[in-house]
Amino acid sequence: MKKRLFKKLKDRYRLIIYNDTTFQSVWSIKLTRLKVFTAISLLSAILVILVILLIATTGLREYIPGYPKAEFRQMLVLTTLKIDSLENEIYKRDQFFKDIQTIISGEVPEDHLIVDTTDNFNMIEIANYNHDSVFQDKLLAEQVNLSMNPENSRKLSLSQIHFFSPVKGLVTNKFNSVTDHFGVDLVSEPNAMISSIMDGAVIFSGWTIETGYVIYIQHELNLVSAYKHNSELLKSKGDRVKAGEAIAIIGNTGELTTGPHLHFELWHEGTPLDPEQYISF
Repeated sequence: MKKRLFKKLKDRYRLIIYNDTTFQSVWSIKLTRLKVFTAISLLSAILVILVILLIATTGLREYIPGYPKAEFRQMLVLTTLKIDSLENEIYKRDQFFKDIQTIISGEVPEDHLIVDTTDNFNMIEIANYNHDSVFQDKLLAEQVNLSMNPENSRKLSLSQIHFFSPVKGLVTNKFNSVTDHFGVDLVSEPNAMISSIMDGAVIFSGWTIETGYVIYIQHELNLVSAYKHNSELLKSKGDRVKAGEAIAIIGNTGELTTGPHLHFELWHEGTPLDPEQYISF
């Protein structure tokens, strides 16, 4: 049976084209069924390849059912990038709170300890997380006990400390814990320099949506000072500062600002203090 089929495939035929008027042979060719099948298969393959190339290199591919349009593909790429950024920010946030919990428990976060042997100054560097207002108050409210100098802390009290004024100006909005205004608003001349109230170390220096450019400084006696709505920051996280040293420039940044001013806060062991009770502005 196979031999007969193979023989039929190899049987020769002649394709002749005649002139319909004179019946003269114009063109002829010898064919076999195998040659005809091979030629048709090769031609079909070439046509398929040409169609694929045409669709792949032109806009015709967007008319194929199920193929996403260009704008959809662009949205998919942007969404993927946003998800990647969100995962990165969530990791930073988790690392930030992990370090805070470690500090509260009295331990030292891994790879965040900076020691300066010149002044026997130990500082814990908090992870660099550009937190918003949802997290920035937790930085203080979690009672972060970063004792800068234990010996002096046992000897001095808050009433014995001399605080430098962060900026000379007029208090336009006083401390009010009832309305959650945990500081004072100070209006001064344009581009006035903001100074550190004590020696300390910068534990956060960056941007937040609600309070603009913000800088937090850790001092001895578990004191933390906060300076908000600045137009420019002069110090970075981890920098040591001296009392009266310029750390920022007064500004009007952030969603909660009502004009150029400094919002200054003073925290002790996680509790907000009224700055006017300790500093003369």
